[in-house]
Amino acid sequence: MGFKMNGPSLYCSPLKQDVKKSIGKGKNFNKVAEDKSATGAAAGGGMTQKGVNSYKAKNPGSKLQTAVTEKNPKGKDKSRQDAFCARSKSWSSERGIAAKKRWNC
Repeated sequence: MGFKMNGPSLYCSPLKQDVKKSIGKGKNFNKVAEDKSATGAAAGGGMTQKGVNSYKAKNPGSKLQTAVTEKNPKGKDKSRQDAFCARSKSWSSERGIAAKKRWNC
């Protein structure tokens, strides 16, 4: 039997404080493209460079990077792309599909 708490939570996750916006002022994420056949950066569904920079400023030492959108990446970019594609294989939401297209999975 679990404990049910009435009223506001005493613990507030730091992730909930950082609002993720796709449009408007403070945009950190790319909108999902209307054209469902778009690939690469045109597909949307990933964090913008501005969003990555903002996250790194709030989290010093972070190694967060934007998507690898090249058709034939080499070296470390290729292994990042392979790892992301393997990790996101089961994603089926609209944003997940757009992210996989952005990464050229």
